[in-house]
Amino acid sequence: MIKGLFETHIEVKNLEKAIDFYQNTLGLEMCRTKDDRRLAFFWMGKEKQQMLGLWEKTNGDIAKRHFAFKCEPEWIINESVNFLKNKNLDFRNFLNDGSKRPMVFAWMPAISIYFDDPDGNYLEFIGVLDGKARPEKGIISYDEFLELEKK
Repeated sequence: MIKGLFETHIEVKNLEKAIDFYQNTLGLEMCRTKDDRRLAFFWMGKEKQQMLGLWEKTNGDIAKRHFAFKCEPEWIINESVNFLKNKNLDFRNFLNDGSKRPMVFAWMPAISIYFDDPDGNYLEFIGVLDGKARPEKGIISYDEFLELEKK
């Protein structure tokens, strides 16, 4: 029945600032905007496959959310840190241990790195790795993951 997640929506304080971030910083393709309702929609990945909705909320606090962008693991391993640095985005791994290196969730396994949007929503680049799930290992470095895969 359920085949995936088609869309997710988040609240933003300033729609224009959020549009600039998601369109120009992250490179998402805008598919619709509606000024009278103060919202914008973006395609994630291929058109009509997944969508992100931004809803402006100018009064009161916004509810901060977390979601992850599915990426190729090789891109996360080899390019994500430089991408985030070049975009002047502060980033961290799940452990927030100061190393600023992507980490592996051994239970999947998947590699990821975290950063925030201008409204403080918790964003993540994540890529599922080939390999054996090892839930007992917790969250480990990519080098530790590679060593485990040799065994």
